[in-house]
Amino acid sequence: MTDDTDSQIQIAALLARVDQLESRAALRDLVTDYCLGFDNHDWDRFISIWHSDAIWEIGPPFGTFRNHQGIREAVFDVLYPAWRETHHLTSNLRLEFDDPDRARGVCNVDCMGATADDIVQMISATYSDDFERRDGVWKIAKRHVVIHYFNPIPNAEMSAPEG
Repeated sequence: MTDDTDSQIQIAALLARVDQLESRAALRDLVTDYCLGFDNHDWDRFISIWHSDAIWEIGPPFGTFRNHQGIREAVFDVLYPAWRETHHLTSNLRLEFDDPDRARGVCNVDCMGATADDIVQMISATYSDDFERRDGVWKIAKRHVVIHYFNPIPNAEMSAPEG
């Protein structure tokens, strides 16, 4: 092998590592923007994380929603009417790359929320994501949700501190 070929191989390997680091940052941002977009009722942020043909499998008791229109129906017709407010916290994000443009992720989520009738609920779930980079942009192609528990917290309130 020539020095030129060896240098080209090293540069290609370095570029692949840099691309994966940048991709990991982009995928973490998608997971974060899901929480921020949903909790803050920021539709533009929330829908921007999904490919136009994405599938969102929320599972019981909510269902499966397909494409941007289905996701919009899930948010505005099912979820927002049920919840006065929500606060999602994701953790333990683990990412695996299938190739430079496809990755899988899994993370835990805890969500504290108050229903429309002010019942405070604690929800724990796992999100399993299929990410795809299309035309240079990473988005979620599919999110599968497994809800571990969905429990009311008796006598709890979600209210701002007085002061």
